[in-house]
Amino acid sequence: MKLKAFINYVILASVVSACHSGDSKSSIQPIKTEIPPRPEGTTDLIGFASEPIETVGVGFVGLGMRGSDAVIRYLSVPGSKIVALCDIEKNRVNEVQKELNEKAPDLTPATYSGEMESWKGLCENPDVDLVYIATDWKNHAPIALYAMEQGKHVAIEVPAALTLEEIWSLVNKAEEKRLHCMMLENCVYDDFEMNTLNMAQKGLFGEVLHVEGSYIHNLSDFWDEYWNDWRMDYNSKNRGDVYPTHGTGPACQLLDMHRGDKMNTLVAMDTKSVGAKDWLEKHRGERPEEFANGDHTMTMIRTENGKTIHIQHDVVNPRPYTRMYQLTGTKGFANKYPNQGYAFEPEQFANDSLPSYENLSAHRYLSDEQKDELTKLYQHPILKEVGGIAKQVGGHGGMDYIMDYRLIYCLNNGLPLDMDVYDLAEWCSLAPLSAISIENGSAPVEVPDFTRGSWNKQKGYRHAFKQ
Repeated sequence: MKLKAFINYVILASVVSACHSGDSKSSIQPIKTEIPPRPEGTTDLIGFASEPIETVGVGFVGLGMRGSDAVIRYLSVPGSKIVALCDIEKNRVNEVQKELNEKAPDLTPATYSGEMESWKGLCENPDVDLVYIATDWKNHAPIALYAMEQGKHVAIEVPAALTLEEIWSLVNKAEEKRLHCMMLENCVYDDFEMNTLNMAQKGLFGEVLHVEGSYIHNLSDFWDEYWNDWRMDYNSKNRGDVYPTHGTGPACQLLDMHRGDKMNTLVAMDTKSVGAKDWLEKHRGERPEEFANGDHTMTMIRTENGKTIHIQHDVVNPRPYTRMYQLTGTKGFANKYPNQGYAFEPEQFANDSLPSYENLSAHRYLSDEQKDELTKLYQHPILKEVGGIAKQVGGHGGMDYIMDYRLIYCLNNGLPLDMDVYDLAEWCSLAPLSAISIENGSAPVEVPDFTRGSWNKQKGYRHAFKQ
């Protein structure tokens, strides 16, 4: 009932049919949600870069699964300093502090714990330049808003916001304070994704027409590890793709979203809920009558430039892990799961040193030898720069370290971040918007323009490099 009340609040136009003169066909107008006016005196943050910070003081809020690992990674991130730690549970702060003492005895960050809002003290700490938020989902946006109010840049674990109200609040506050508000979407820094993005930017696939992504990850072995059972609780009460950004982020970068294109409409549908109920019955002895989140959710998106995106979510069924990551272009194709592969029209390599390019066919994948040679030819510059140390430091195969390194590098050098607040907004919006679509019989829903008209100011997605 809460979701239905929210839908009633945000919907400005219901699904209607409009008959055209002399034509029996009808067109369906998408459900629209409110786009609040930009607060007076503020401007967009397209291409925004803050003043350089020689050494970025980082304060970490939330020291659970993600947060504790991030703290240790930051010991290896040049240009940063760990200045504050916070968690509601004091023992977690103590455990992380102990590990820091072993690795960096001279490091003595300020610590905050014991109260639900002890993070406010960290946000107010004058030594903190960047608040790194890795709490449960429900606290992401409130902490980020308070941190920006105190003049801090923020980096927020996925998903950064859960509702349209939270999303717009983050956009407005970042624009008001002229601060970075980045979502920590690590999957855009995976090796295959970065190399494929580099190929796409160099035109290897021709025009990219369709992309796919997903978060399909059976969490059966992990549900009990979440503090206060927050993740199962959230899934039980919320419908739609509640965790869309791992698949959406890399897909959107391939299409230059907010840099020449934008999402226009989406349609979503889901299956009934079975797997989660089965797990709860087996592991907790009681089968719930109701469980909001369907086992499998699918969202189809159409962009302003006539491209399409397909996103899926499933965390309860026995499927091998996949983020899908698939690209269809006019001259080539890329696919990551279950096996990495590329296919191209032969003429794409007529002037390159790719072995046996004459034997290429768009009907089959490159050979392993050809794929390895292609990867060498088009390795992303960032991987060339820090790929080696990323593998050593780790974090989901190194992509977490690259994400951290890039964030600090851009802050050190006064550059735009690789992902901005509008990326955060659009990627997170799939959760509430897919719920609206599903609750209205899989009706089309308009994706708000979170840039409020500025999506076409900057052409082409590019990682920021020091000039």
